Amino acid sequence: MATIQQKFEELYGKKPLIASSPGRVNLIGEHTDYNEGFVLPAAIDKRMYAAIAANGTDTINLYANEFGEHFSIKLHEIKPEKTEGWQAYALGVVYNLLQKGCRVQGVDVVMDGNVPVGAGMSSSAALTSAFGFALNELFGLGQSRLDLAYIGQKTEHIFAGALVGIMDQFASLHGKAGHVMKLDCRSMEYEYIPFHFPEYKIVMVNSMVKHELGDSEYNTRRRECEEGVAIMNKYLPGKIKSLRDVPYEQLQEHRNDMNETVYNRCLYVVTENARLLQGCGLLEHDDLKGFGELMYQTHLGLSKQYEVSCPELDFLAEQAYTYEGVVGTRMMGGGFGGCTINLVKEDRVESFSQFIKEKYRSQFNKDPEIYVTQIEDGARIEA
Repeated sequence: MATIQQKFEELYGKKPLIASSPGRVNLIGEHTDYNEGFVLPAAIDKRMYAAIAANGTDTINLYANEFGEHFSIKLHEIKPEKTEGWQAYALGVVYNLLQKGCRVQGVDVVMDGNVPVGAGMSSSAALTSAFGFALNELFGLGQSRLDLAYIGQKTEHIFAGALVGIMDQFASLHGKAGHVMKLDCRSMEYEYIPFHFPEYKIVMVNSMVKHELGDSEYNTRRRECEEGVAIMNKYLPGKIKSLRDVPYEQLQEHRNDMNETVYNRCLYVVTENARLLQGCGLLEHDDLKGFGELMYQTHLGLSKQYEVSCPELDFLAEQAYTYEGVVGTRMMGGGFGGCTINLVKEDRVESFSQFIKEKYRSQFNKDPEIYVTQIEDGARIEA
C-alpha cells in the first residue's frame, strides 16, 4: 500500500484513491462454471491494487509497478480486440463500462499486487475487479459487484481471448472472511458457508509450470462440453441447456452416442457437480476429512477424464495425498500448470512444505513456491 501510494504521488503529483481485490482459491467445483453448474470459491489474502485519480483529460495513463512499464491511450481509441500484455485487462474494463453508458473519464493509474501470476489464483480477475471497483467508486458509476464481475468476464473474453466463466470475478468481488461461497453459475444465487477449521491451513504449491496450450485447450474443453449437450438434447429435447441438466443415469444410457473424449468431459462435469453438493453438506457438518477426500476425487477426474492436469500437478497431488496431516489435495484452476491446493494441519505446514519441496526438486529439478493462505474479504476501498 505505502509503495503504491508513494509511486503514484511520484509519477502524478497527487494523492490517489486506492482499491484492492483478492485472488481466489476454489475448494471444489472446477470447470463447472461455464457449464452452468456450481462452484465453491473463496477470496484469499493476496490482492491486486489499483491507485487511481481523475486527470481531467480523455486519456488513460497506466503504470504497472511490477514491470516498471507505462501505457497511455485515449478513451476513443480503445477497441474490442484481443490485446497482448497486462494493459489488456485495464482497457477491457474501461471499454465495457463505456459500452454500458458509464461516464468514464481520463485517469492516472498505478497497478501492483501480490497475487502470483500463472499460479491459478486468478490474478487477472483480481486486477479487473480492483480496477473496475476503483473506477466505480471514483466516478460514482452505480455498478453493483455483480455488474463489475460480468464486466471482468467480458474483458477476459474480448481482450484476453479466454472464454472464462464467472467464478473468478465473482469470488474476487463477493468474498467474505471465514467463508466459502456456494455459487450457482446459472441463477447467480449464492450462499456463504462457514469454513471455520482453525487447526488447518490452505497451502498452495506452485508447480512453476505454465504450458502455453492452456488457453486454447480451455476453449476446446468448452466446445467438447457443448457437443455433449447437443447430443443429449437429441434424446431429452428442450430439457438440456447445459451439462448442469444432464442426469448421470441418462449420460450412461447414451455414452455410446458420443466419442470417448466427449463422454469423459461430460462425465467429469456431471460427477463434479454432484461432488460439490455433497461437499457442502460435509462442511456444514464439520467433516473436513470427508470433504478432502472429495477434493482428491476431483483431481483424478481433472487428470483422467477432463485431461487438464500435467505430470507435475499429478505428482504434487499424489505426494500430498500420502502425507500425514494433509486431508485434501488437488490441482486448482484452468490446468496445464499452476498450483495444487492442499488442506494441511497447521502444525504440519512447515514439515509438509519441506517434504513437498524435496520430493519435487528430486523429481523435476525445480523448486516449487509455497503459499500459505487464509480466507479474506473481497474487493474494497483501501484509501
